[in-house]
Amino acid sequence: MSQTPLLPAPPAADEDSVTWKVEVDETQPVKFDSLGPMVVNSDGTLSRIANWANMTELERERTMRVLAARNKIRLAEQERKQQAEGTLETSETSVPE
Repeated sequence: MSQTPLLPAPPAADEDSVTWKVEVDETQPVKFDSLGPMVVNSDGTLSRIANWANMTELERERTMRVLAARNKIRLAEQERKQQAEGTLETSETSVPE
């Protein structure tokens, strides 16, 4: 008796699949696929843009400009909150020997 997986594997990426690469800043390029970009919500949770597949290329470009800037601000704010709470370890944190 063979067991089948509950969910099928995603299709293999091929030359026809569409992916986008957006430069958030000099050090953090972001790639995303047909599901669209991740949205960092103000509470730090992640979501997607529900109508991404229905947007025109112009709408996607405009949305990405706004979203990249907003996500950067929200990620920095979340990092600041975590550092203030002492829950985020940074490279400056020393480890006792």
